[in-house]
Amino acid sequence: MDDHMDDRSTDEYRAAELAGFLLPGQQALIHERGWLKMLAPRAAGGAELPLPDVVRLEEELAAQDGSLGWVVTLCAGAGWFAGFLPPAVARDIVGTPRVCLAGSGAATGYADLDGDSAVITGRWDYASGAPMATHFTLNAVLREQGTVLCDDAGQPRIRAFVVPAAHVTLEPSWHTIGMRASASQAYRIDGARVPLSHGFTIDAAHATAQGPLYRFPFMALAYVTLAANLLGMATHFIALAEPLIATRRRHGGDVTLLDVPAVASLLADVRDALARDRAAFYAALDKAWERVAAHAAADEDTLRTVSLRLVDTCRQAVDGLYPYCGLRAARADAAINRVWRDFHTATQHTLLLPA
Repeated sequence: MDDHMDDRSTDEYRAAELAGFLLPGQQALIHERGWLKMLAPRAAGGAELPLPDVVRLEEELAAQDGSLGWVVTLCAGAGWFAGFLPPAVARDIVGTPRVCLAGSGAATGYADLDGDSAVITGRWDYASGAPMATHFTLNAVLREQGTVLCDDAGQPRIRAFVVPAAHVTLEPSWHTIGMRASASQAYRIDGARVPLSHGFTIDAAHATAQGPLYRFPFMALAYVTLAANLLGMATHFIALAEPLIATRRRHGGDVTLLDVPAVASLLADVRDALARDRAAFYAALDKAWERVAAHAAADEDTLRTVSLRLVDTCRQAVDGLYPYCGLRAARADAAINRVWRDFHTATQHTLLLPA
């Protein structure tokens, strides 16, 4: 870890997992470093960092702890939406003390239009970082006088909104084997009235902030930030696996598994494959960023391809090495077991399904 991080103990991450949320000290570190504002517009009080720098930091955080990296990634990603809000609204939200935006992309609620406001009702799943959120983002189907509004193709019109946490009721629905401290709870809104100015469209043509960050394609941003998290977790797993493999002995012999040529070759191949695909991933990201900064289009297909290839390589690395780690890796209180559980929980994100 570089100077972005301090040395958080394994015990602290284990305590956060048992608590089911990031601990106050971990939350304080996140706010102190300004990580949740790193994609928000500079004009609104954010850092507006170059995306390649953000993705590399997110990899680093996930290599420290899966839940930490995931919460920072998802909540900073929601902070990026400030670049599509009216500037005054964006400044008000980003300027909130200890601001944290959590949310869901599923359109599982309704926004009933009423003059210059919308009345929002619904339930949304998987809002990572929910307990520390000051605001929630969501997608809702638009209605007027009870009738669903449709676009020219006859499909329901969907609008994104940001809603203060005071209007939100959390539901303790996050009962997974891993990523427990991400606290990706469901949330409910029962008839909250919000100004239409809190609605936004996630599209470069509708960006209200200048700069390449807000011209970068949303889906491409989602792929690269999620893939970086899986890369960080896989890297952490390999670092914990090697000493276990080095001390575990073959049945009936004195030779350690690391001295078995096939196992040593497997470990070397895993490292080589991960380094190769990581390099290709960042080369594609850096090139895409340069193109967007020059007002050209990013190659979204390539970014999706390299992201999914990297995630697949991470899966092969973790699943390939796990059988050689022994029962110590199967203990629920072992750091490597937590990383294994976090990794396999995170891979269930819909965008990360094998191509």
